[in-house]
Amino acid sequence: MPQQKFNSHTWTLKCSAALLAGLQVFASCSIAAYAQDNDDHQSHTRTPIKHVIVIIGENRTFDHIFATYKPKRGEKVDNLLSKGIINADGTPGPNYSIATQYTAVDSASDGFEQSPMYKSIYPLLPTPLAGGPTTPYISTIAEAKAVEDGLPDSYYKYLTTGGTGLKHGTPDTRILNYNDLPPGPFQLTPGVPYDAYAASPVHRFYQMRQQTDCNVEYATQWNPSGCKSDLFPWVEINVGSNVNGKPQPQPFTEETTGEGSAAMGFYNVQQGDAPYLTYLANTYAMSDNYHQGVMGGTGANHIMLGTGDAIWYSDGNGNPARPPHNQMVASGTPNAGVVDEIENPNAQPGTNDWYVQDGYGGGSYGSASYGGGSYSNCSDSDAPGVGSVLDYLSSLSYEVNPKCDPGHFYLLNNYNPGYFGNGVVASSDTSANNTVFTIPPSTVRNIGDALLEKNISWKYYGDQWNIYKNDPDYLNPANAYCNICNFFQYSTSIMTNTAVRNAHLQDTVDLYQDIQNGTLPAVSFVKPSGFVDGHPSSSKLDLFEGFVKKIVDGVQANPKLWKDTAIFVTVDEGGGYYDSGYIQALDFFGDGTRIPMIVVSRYTKPGHISHQYNDHVSILKFIEANWGLDPLTKRSRDNMPNPRQNGVNPYVPTNGPAIGDLMDLFQFDHNDN
Repeated sequence: MPQQKFNSHTWTLKCSAALLAGLQVFASCSIAAYAQDNDDHQSHTRTPIKHVIVIIGENRTFDHIFATYKPKRGEKVDNLLSKGIINADGTPGPNYSIATQYTAVDSASDGFEQSPMYKSIYPLLPTPLAGGPTTPYISTIAEAKAVEDGLPDSYYKYLTTGGTGLKHGTPDTRILNYNDLPPGPFQLTPGVPYDAYAASPVHRFYQMRQQTDCNVEYATQWNPSGCKSDLFPWVEINVGSNVNGKPQPQPFTEETTGEGSAAMGFYNVQQGDAPYLTYLANTYAMSDNYHQGVMGGTGANHIMLGTGDAIWYSDGNGNPARPPHNQMVASGTPNAGVVDEIENPNAQPGTNDWYVQDGYGGGSYGSASYGGGSYSNCSDSDAPGVGSVLDYLSSLSYEVNPKCDPGHFYLLNNYNPGYFGNGVVASSDTSANNTVFTIPPSTVRNIGDALLEKNISWKYYGDQWNIYKNDPDYLNPANAYCNICNFFQYSTSIMTNTAVRNAHLQDTVDLYQDIQNGTLPAVSFVKPSGFVDGHPSSSKLDLFEGFVKKIVDGVQANPKLWKDTAIFVTVDEGGGYYDSGYIQALDFFGDGTRIPMIVVSRYTKPGHISHQYNDHVSILKFIEANWGLDPLTKRSRDNMPNPRQNGVNPYVPTNGPAIGDLMDLFQFDHNDN
């Protein structure tokens, strides 16, 4: 793999609620009946589950993987096939028009439009473009094993295969009829082999707001939020990501942003794609209504998973502050430059949706810094982009609290966390090997704080953490640790306590040892490295399957551990891929598109598919319900009630905004697996 820094600014390899009003009771078995009479709070759980492992991959929507999944008898699934959008062979189905994609107009005179007024159907999709390496990043199995230990032996070969044979950002000629595709979803395989790299679509906050095109004028009984999800290619080819305040390139074409219609690609599990994830879905339980918690990318979604909330720019001491806005930073250092860290998704004059200011930030790492729009003061309806989102939320049939405190600039996308792995403050480090686009230390409460207070054991296992601790500047080309994924690295309470940091932030080599020795903590968060996280363009889905398989096989090889462990397999966010599922508005930040969620446990009914509405904070709600914890804060999303469902549309809560606790993925009187 080429030598480059593995962080949100220099590589696409980015490095994704609470005590219930009342626990759900199954007709066959009350969860509360499993509570143990034990003074040890860690053992005092409300279900038989004593160990939770959360595995977080990267950037895949539910339909992108399970578009053609066919459930077991007696179960139903909501996907492209069941809707008739496609046929089992991946060709357009009788209801293909449901997924029709549009071109639109959003000019400087309009300001940012979450749902543009002027739209027309694409006659054909813009040509999808290639992404990923022309040749594999790694050449030999020996080299693969030297840089990554998170795979079963039979999977290491996939680190040495899958090169595109094409130049990045050029037409992906591997796709059947690549230049003559109808305006909707298309199958990637077999033209793009399942074991091959493919493009990564844009998936930033305001871009995803436009991609999903949520408007109450489009609302129906089955889609009361009115999210049509019909502008995915338009956003890809008109703005993409990383504008960073630069003018629109000239000449500007459908290929300039380097994506085309990559967002519309999907795999076909009926033809052998995603075999291990399909096996898990058939053997255990899966949700077809689980969502990324934030519109946008990895950093914000991992933060939501760890805190049930968004974090905001501060003075480093817990007080809200204004981010740099068209001002010089890091003066007198190699990283000095004028930056603007405040989002402005209004179109530049004379362009169609080319944002004024949006991006991960340019320069740094020894050169002049610039751009960087990633914060919004969403309490200010006059702030760029904000008014359009707030107007939509206020138009819904149920009340939505935006959760935007006055004077707070919330992080909507990816910035490096406030601390290095050794506890040193990263946001004030202006060395040539660092970036100015780093969020200051955060005092927002997280799940680690709650577990520590109750003496419940936990760990965050980050693949290649041991390398990263000694190489925070990513000078080692083998360092593929994801710093923006570790939600604890943003936190003052965790990172400034040496004992806590050393005990609870560890490498996946420690995970494998803890599984083998039976010393796994009660709660484990597991993040694969950039090599095997499944992120499009920089990783592959089969590599993430291998990473999951090694953990599942290890737990099942320890009968005592397997007896009381639940493994939650998900990803951080949809990566900008199209999905046809319902999206519920919860606050200013989300939710976003559906993503996979599979629960591996002996307490699941094989092949069961849950339709209850869930998102990342549902994982927090499960942990809190199982161990009897309160919501993290008064404003965190884990305060939301469990959804009430009706028989007409089980996917839409009748008491929204509401998110579940994942309990209905289990059947605690069924433990034959």
